[in-house]
Amino acid sequence: MKQIDEKAEWHEFNQETIDALIEDGSEADAQYTIEHHLASNDFDKLEKAAVDAFKAGFEVSDAEELILDDGGMIFCFDAVIERKLERPALDKDVENLLVIADKHDVHYDGWGTYFMPRDDEADDESDGYELND
Repeated sequence: MKQIDEKAEWHEFNQETIDALIEDGSEADAQYTIEHHLASNDFDKLEKAAVDAFKAGFEVSDAEELILDDGGMIFCFDAVIERKLERPALDKDVENLLVIADKHDVHYDGWGTYFMPRDDEADDESDGYELND
């Protein structure tokens, strides 16, 4: 099964995440730094996915090595873009990255962002947090 076949579930995730951020008091109209996560145990495949993500308009972070609980190792990077919390744009970004992930046989692992307090809550002490799958 291709990852793009799961786009409906990702669209639902997008809406749930947007709703959770807004309900928790995050600014609805702010520009958010959206970090999409991609991973693979094959660095060469991941590197090709990163090139395609860059060509698709994302800023691409340097690849990192992560040691898994079972001792295995994977490589990962973030495809970053500035967006408002608008579902159509997020859905399109996710779909583009699912196609890239399928093309290069890497894993799309969701997206995260940070809480952006509303102006009336900016005086409250808040470190922000990341939401992701």
